[in-house]
Amino acid sequence: MRRAGIVGIALAAALALGAIGAIASQAATVAPETASPSATPEPPEAVNDFAADGLQDPAAADVADPAAIGVPTRIRIPRIGVDSVLENLTLGPQGELNAPVDFDLAGWYSGGVAPGQVGPAIIAGHVDSAAGPAVFARIGELVPGDEIVVSTSTGTDLTFVVTGSAQSAKAAFPTDEVYSNVPRPELRLITCAGAFDRSVGHYTDNLIQFASLRG
Repeated sequence: MRRAGIVGIALAAALALGAIGAIASQAATVAPETASPSATPEPPEAVNDFAADGLQDPAAADVADPAAIGVPTRIRIPRIGVDSVLENLTLGPQGELNAPVDFDLAGWYSGGVAPGQVGPAIIAGHVDSAAGPAVFARIGELVPGDEIVVSTSTGTDLTFVVTGSAQSAKAAFPTDEVYSNVPRPELRLITCAGAFDRSVGHYTDNLIQFASLRG
């Protein structure tokens, strides 16, 4: 398997489009690391939560057929009460990762590594919406040792263990750390964090949780 393909050219501009948002319609903070703007902004019509002008594209070629272990269908994170079926996430026209349609559901990047395969599988979700906290509102509370269980279409439950986290400005997204090849099955959970920037309708940062398959 080769390294996940990274396309595009302008990280700052890309992430200014919103790396996990479409949460522009709510200014209130729900994650511990986000700030609380005083007014509720109108959601921009064109906000794409994972837009990154391709620079956060986790596309990977030469990965094994995910049918061998099944495709992921559900994610559970017992410590923070997450239990969500998984949408299939695809890439947008500029190679950017599209956000889940449902704010209450997480999504798996179905064009890349499947959870349980060697490499970094990507599961993303919103932190909030106009209605309140969304599916990944509390992933900032996870600490090393916490479990993430991914169920697959073959009936297998894969248990990943959190190994660490990173929060970075969207203009400095840790592309290599998130998408580079690794020698074992790993998982990345991605959502928004930081302050809500009402001028552009998205959060300033990304929060990434890193996990490895227990085995």
